[in-house]
Parts: sequence; structure tokens; C-alpha cells
Amino acid sequence: MSSQEIFRTAMDVQQTYIEKVREVLSARYADPPRALVQTYGCQQNVSDSERMKGLLQQMGYVFTDKVEEADFILCNTCAVREHAEDRVYGNVGALKHHKRARPDCIIALCGCMMQQQQVADRIQKSYPHVDIVFGTHALHRLPELIWRRLTGGRVFDLDAADERIVEGLPVKRDSAFRGWLPIMYGCNNFCTYCIVPYVRGRERSRTPADVMAEAFQMVEAGYKDITLLGQNVNSYGKGEDHGVDFAKLLRMVNSIPGDFRIRFMTSHPKDCTPALLDAMADCEKVCGHLHLPFQSGSDRILKAMNRRYTRSDYLHLVEEARRRMPDIALTSDVIVGFPGETYEDFKETLSLVEQVGFSSLFTFIYSPREGTPAASLPDPVPHKEKVAWFDELLAAQEAIGRKNAEAVRGKTLLLLCEEERRPGLLAGRADNNRVVEFPGDASLVGQFVRVTITEPGVSMHRGVLADT
Repeated sequence: MSSQEIFRTAMDVQQTYIEKVREVLSARYADPPRALVQTYGCQQNVSDSERMKGLLQQMGYVFTDKVEEADFILCNTCAVREHAEDRVYGNVGALKHHKRARPDCIIALCGCMMQQQQVADRIQKSYPHVDIVFGTHALHRLPELIWRRLTGGRVFDLDAADERIVEGLPVKRDSAFRGWLPIMYGCNNFCTYCIVPYVRGRERSRTPADVMAEAFQMVEAGYKDITLLGQNVNSYGKGEDHGVDFAKLLRMVNSIPGDFRIRFMTSHPKDCTPALLDAMADCEKVCGHLHLPFQSGSDRILKAMNRRYTRSDYLHLVEEARRRMPDIALTSDVIVGFPGETYEDFKETLSLVEQVGFSSLFTFIYSPREGTPAASLPDPVPHKEKVAWFDELLAAQEAIGRKNAEAVRGKTLLLLCEEERRPGLLAGRADNNRVVEFPGDASLVGQFVRVTITEPGVSMHRGVLADT
């Protein structure tokens, strides 16, 4: 039996479980049961949740955002930082009161955090009100897992062996005009601080045909802002025989007729090629925004992190990107206080930030992740000192942000209007990923509009609709 035949058989099995679950739920509930999906972490988790919501919808669930109404609660978890895990433990612990009030409610935990054996063991022992636990490789089997719980006891499914990419899953997207499009899964980089390769598996890319088919569907459905997702999108196509790398894929998606924008994340500097920068510059639908995490400005720390580029490599990338796209918005991730980092190392990070002048930064104090090489490294710097460095970095970026913001005063930007924040006040996102608030009618939500910036800010601008 071929791999395609095995896949079709597996999907037929899941469809059988969908129908079985529907039968049980229709007999148990007079009205459609309500599901609550809580998502922690990155955009990939959000995309995964949208696919699981598609499956839940096929099983007969409708959706709620209120815990007290829920007959099924799914928490899609993140393991990247300790704070995210602590939030999950706290919120899941609080659900025992809901379970006591509604014993038939099914509580399920999934995602990166659950792919760690020590976490699953803790849930099994200390959180008896949790019914289903499964990892990152089993989301397509959600109907089967729910059926097993409906007809038996607690379900723990953490098999990491199955790393196939399952196509054809239904998707219930959170927005009608902004959408996530995963192009690959997993990571081969093994940065020493990062748990992702251990919980998401090795890199595997969707075929260009599958990516393009979903992109066409999204454009035809009216999506105006499409973000291509991967743990490292720059690695797309590596090891595959179809000959399409990320730069070529970007050009292919750009060629789809329609009025829409293309974004992507996240990029790894070591794989950011001249061909990719050329594609960004050439493709009129690709946004002028590059999120390129550098993590540290110190070559010594970059080597300890296993990042496989140097400070000068990164600065050369920035120079090349700006040579092709002078107005490009650059954003990045920074880790402060990596084990063994000194204040001199941190000052190199600070000087790189000041030299590049990023539009914005996502900054974090190092959080040890059990199972990663960095977790066992000596870490003599007190947390209090790391916090002081962190505050110094924030202050430097705040000053850069104010200077960058002032440069857009009076400029007119094209925005995709995303929401009405309160009656008469709208918010939209510009090509450079900056959010802008402006007065306007709710009928503009989901439309492209031109807004003139009147009050530039570090985290958000304010403006008024431009004369048409």
C-alpha cells in the first residue's frame, strides 16, 4: 500500500470517528454542545487550533468564549517559555471547579507543552479532571481521541513517531480576512535554548501544490492578509525533490491574481538568502517587513546558542535588505541573560540594537527549558542583574522607537482595517506591520484604507482617513 493510500485510509477512519462522535453528542445534548478553544503561544499554535476547530465543527460542536457554557474545553499549549507553562498550569487547575459543576464536560490539553513526558506525567498525577492529553503530532486524530473518551476513561496519546503532514483537514479560521497558511512544520536548527525541535519534530515541508491550493482557496474566500508560517520558513523545501525553495514559493504565491498581502514568519538569519531578499523586493504583494531574530549581538553567545551566524553576518543581511528595500521594517527577537552571558556580551547586543534601529523588538529574559543543552549550563548571573540589563535594553529600544515613529508623522499609509475597537474607532495594520487607530465606520472592517498619521507612537500610531 502506497503512502497516499495509507493516508486516505487514515482519513477515512477519522471520518468514521467524526460520525460516531456526532451520534453520541446528538443523543446526549438537546442543543448543539459548546466548545471553548484556548490557544497559548505562537501563530503556528493558532493555525493548529483553527484546524482542530474545523474538526470540532464537523463533530457537531458550536463555539463559545465562556468557560461556564463549555461542554468541551481544549487548551493548545506552548512550551517555549516558563511563563507560558505556568499560565497553563494555573488556568487548567482552575477548571476543576467547572468540571465539578459539569462532570460531563470534556477537558483536553494538547500542543508543545504536552509533548514533554514530564508534563504529561504531572497532568496525569495532579490534574485528574483533565480527560484527554495529546501532543503536536496527533491533532488530526482529535475525533478518535474524543470518541475514546466518550466510550472509556482518560486518554493520553503522546506518540511522537508520526510526523506525516496531514492534508485536507477542515479549517475554521478566526478571521474572515486575515489568515495563517502553514508551509512547513518542525525545526532542524537545535538552538541550545530552544525546545521546539524536541516537541515539534524535524523539518518537513508541505508540497508546493498543497500550499498553492490552500493559498488559492484563501484568496477566493476573500482573505486580504495571508501569513506563511513555519518554525523557519527560510528552510522551506530543503531535502525535497520538487526544487522549490522559499524564495520561489514566495514568487508563486505572489503570482495568484487578487488584491491581498503576503507576510511570513519566522526567518532564521543563517538561511536568509539573497534570492529571498530579491523576491521580497520584486513581489508587489509581499509586505515590506522582515522579522529576523538575532537573539544576541555577541559572537561568543551566538556560538553557545548554536545559531550558526556571526554578528557581522547579521549586520551584512540588514545592509543587503535595506539596499534592496530602503523602507523595510525590521523586527527581531532578543534573549537577555543566556547562561554564561556577561555584561560585556550584553553591551554587544545593545550596540547592535542601536546600530540597526529596529522597528520593534520582542525581548525575553532567558528561560531554561528542561531537555535542552542550555538548561545544564552554568548560569552565575543573578536574575536581578538580568532584569537590570533587560530594562536597559527596553529603554534603548524605546528611544529608537520614538525616533522611528516621528519619521512617519504626516505620511499616508495603506492599512487593512482589522477591527472596531469601540464605536467609531477602528484599527488597522500597515504594510510594515504597524497598528494604527483611526476614526471611521465599522463597514470599513476587512477593507484596505488609506490613513494619514497624525500622532505617531512607539507601539501604535493614530491617524485619520486620507482624502480620497
